[in-house]
This record gives sequence, C-alpha cells and structure tokens, in this order.
Amino acid sequence: MLELSGVCKSFTRGGVKRDVLKGVDATFWPGDAVGILGRNGAGKSTLIRIMAGVEHPTSGRVRRRMSISWPMGYGGAVHDQLSGADNARFIARIYDRPVDWVESFVKEFSEIGDQFRQPVKTYSSGMRARLIFALSMAVDFDCYLIDEVIAAGDARFAERCRQSLLSRRGRSALILVSHHMETVRSLCTHAAILSDGRLKFHENLDQAFAEYQHL
Repeated sequence: MLELSGVCKSFTRGGVKRDVLKGVDATFWPGDAVGILGRNGAGKSTLIRIMAGVEHPTSGRVRRRMSISWPMGYGGAVHDQLSGADNARFIARIYDRPVDWVESFVKEFSEIGDQFRQPVKTYSSGMRARLIFALSMAVDFDCYLIDEVIAAGDARFAERCRQSLLSRRGRSALILVSHHMETVRSLCTHAAILSDGRLKFHENLDQAFAEYQHL
C-alpha cells in the first residue's frame, strides 16, 4: 500500500510562496493502474517525487507499505560519473539481484550499444531515459512510478516499454503522471486529475478525459 494523507507542498521563490499541492489524499494498492493527468506546471512531477521519497511534503503524511520504484523519468536515479554498466551493477547490489544478470538485462533492454560502458554524463537525454527505464525493469517492484519516460526514443522502443509495464500491471501498481491522454489510456484503468493543487479520482477514463479537456 502507498497512502498519501493531507499532503501539501509549497515552494518560496523570490519571497513569493506558491502552494503546489493542497491536501492530496490517495491510496494505491498492487494491481492498481492509475494515470494522473495535469497540465504543465500542475505539480505532477513534484507529486511523484514525494511518492518516491525523493522529495518531502511541506505537511501531511506518506506511508509506504510496499516496494516503490524511483520515478522513471527522474534523472537522479542514476550516477552521472558512472557508466551504464556500473549503474546496473550498483542497482543489482542495492536490491540484492544477480549482478551479471542485471547488467546483461539492462544492456540488452536499453539498446544504447557501446555507450553502455561510457559515463552517463555523456548520454543524450533519450539514452539516459532508456537506461533508467531498463534499470527499473530489472527490479521487481510492488509499485512503479512513471513520469513520461515511455515517450523516450522511437515508437518501437516506446511500445516495448509499454508492453513491459503491462506485463507487470497485474501484480504491481502502476502510477503514471502525464498530460497525454493517449498514454494514460494505453496503460491505465483509472485516472485522476491534478488541478489547483488537488487530486480528483475518476473510475471511468472517458469521464476523466472529458473533464481534463475543459481545464
């Protein structure tokens, strides 16, 4: 279970306070597949980083009773000075996975060729996203957090990412933040809309999309 209770997040820049999240309540279980829709600047990435524990809420509580991935679109998931191979070995040791298997899996899945042995700081944004996604797929999490990463790369790779996530959907939770309705429909069974700092859930995808289009 991943539970958010009264989660608020505020930022102060130039002496001006901005409330990004205003009391978000949500509970997610393994098997849930929820797309969180929001316009640019709505706070989607902030919300998913709080879910992962990368960022702390200003107030409220987050309870994590299942293993949760890092946000797949989050650059901090890898070490820039290390190669892709070194990152794979590091993740394998952290999560007690077979080191050689993880390295081989990540190399094959990411399809970044010889760059796999080069420092991540030399990667393009697309290569970096492929590496982060492959690292995530090498670990069996109870909950996968997805921040637009499946848009990285060409259509064939994006479809491969989608199929990998769908194969885990029955046993793991998928939480996707996006502003693309097509992406949410392709992976999720339910949707929520993040607007004005608040999260509103919809059982019906079409109902959520209709409301979202009128924001």
